[in-house]
Amino acid sequence: MMHQTINRDAVVQLVDQFYGEIRNDDMLYPVFAKVIGDNWTPHLQRMVDFWSTAMLGSRSFQGNVYGKHMALAGIEPEHFRRWLALFEATAHDLFNAADADEFITLAHRIAGSLQLGYFDEVIVP
Repeated sequence: MMHQTINRDAVVQLVDQFYGEIRNDDMLYPVFAKVIGDNWTPHLQRMVDFWSTAMLGSRSFQGNVYGKHMALAGIEPEHFRRWLALFEATAHDLFNAADADEFITLAHRIAGSLQLGYFDEVIVP
């Protein structure tokens, strides 16, 4: 179902669909499962809060995104490529082009910041 507007329900669907893709992905699932384990519910709720804060200004997310990710070992550029590809496909599946592009632009900014932390440069634009 394509959303006509970005609201919290749309963000919930984005998060659920995207992380459903992650759980089916041979490259990304092990990275997430190592940290999350079998109980994805708290992570999904935090991601809804994160994207709601980022896209809607809800202020429901509090946390240190950069610090949490920098604590993960074994992250490679290919993880970013795959994460962004899945995120872009999900955003385009659920939103009109302009709204999908808003999500994607922010996802690339976040990915760029994290890549600077991991690799001292942005490898995946």
